[in-house]
Amino acid sequence: MSVRAARFAWARGWAAAGRPGAPVPPPAPVDVAALLREATVEEPRARRAPGQCSVLLFPGQGSQVVGMGRGLLGYPRVRELYDAARRVLGYDLLALSLHGPQEDLDRTVHCQPAVFVASLAAVEKLQQQQPAVIEKCVAAAGFSVGEFAALVFAGAMEFTEGLYAVKVRAEAMQEASDAVPSGMLSVLGQHQSKFTLACADAREHCQSLGIKDPVCEVASYLFPDCRVIAGHLEALRFLQRNSSRYHFRRTKMLPVSGAFHTRLMAPALEPLEQVLKAIDLKTPLVSVHANVSGHRYTNPEHTRKLLLQQLVSPVKWEQTMHSVYERRKGVEFPRTFEVGPGKQLGAILRSCNLQAWRSYSHVDVLQASEDPGPEPVETPQ
Repeated sequence: MSVRAARFAWARGWAAAGRPGAPVPPPAPVDVAALLREATVEEPRARRAPGQCSVLLFPGQGSQVVGMGRGLLGYPRVRELYDAARRVLGYDLLALSLHGPQEDLDRTVHCQPAVFVASLAAVEKLQQQQPAVIEKCVAAAGFSVGEFAALVFAGAMEFTEGLYAVKVRAEAMQEASDAVPSGMLSVLGQHQSKFTLACADAREHCQSLGIKDPVCEVASYLFPDCRVIAGHLEALRFLQRNSSRYHFRRTKMLPVSGAFHTRLMAPALEPLEQVLKAIDLKTPLVSVHANVSGHRYTNPEHTRKLLLQQLVSPVKWEQTMHSVYERRKGVEFPRTFEVGPGKQLGAILRSCNLQAWRSYSHVDVLQASEDPGPEPVETPQ
């Protein structure tokens, strides 16, 4: 099947929230048959030159902003996506995305579905403006919840099933976050930074205060010498107070309510496991790289295992970027498109691989534009 056909595979999920037995509330029918007529099987084509191919990157939680989606509503199928989302979620996601308030949109239970849907809606915009980009896509990757959007795009799961899994995941993560005062700290280090020692000392400090089994560990590898450390709030405060001891250049608390991608998310494993068991996963039709390892998903069972493991394991985004863009010297890089709110993945790509970033573009979800051409971005601090 061609990549163009793969792109339409996720649209089939608009018409139903899942197969018999799946714990997904059935929505009202959506007539999408006419929209899918061009999803045809094509003969394999000759191998394309790397510079003619494309890669799609799907952002994660933290990229949400009030107004996202406004620049997408004029494109076919986008309103159908949001209509289907309303039926799966039980509330008006489009209204929340467009009008906020920001504090409601920032809640884990809301922002994960909002980013997921906005990212796939951005794919629709890209499909309309530059269909060759979708046709020539060879790989996709998503940061945290963005991994679900990447898998839906690649035909590994249907849209409404993927959205329901995101809903369950977000609710379970919110509940786990509410149970323990915890958070995430962005740390910009340098070559001599001592991340492992810093986390160990922070855990020891928490134990001295009577905190049992404290958590403080790397939750995300962003780019060289930049990490996100997550755990008990007292551990993160300790790191901020003592940042110079560990050669940290800058620390910043992230606006999230929990220690995502650490063992503090263990209570969320069982709900997500149950919904993943009910989803009819397929092998991705384009390469999708997993956060847990940076390598490609290989089959449905592999996908289930790693999506579950991702909840309590660090996001190896730097390693993923190296895996996606690894090539011999002199070989061209593919065009890269960040589909969804924000430009953070582009900023990280710039720090991981400047040459690959030179072919980066961002698909704006806030306002319509004629062509999502390359835009400069700043490295996150």
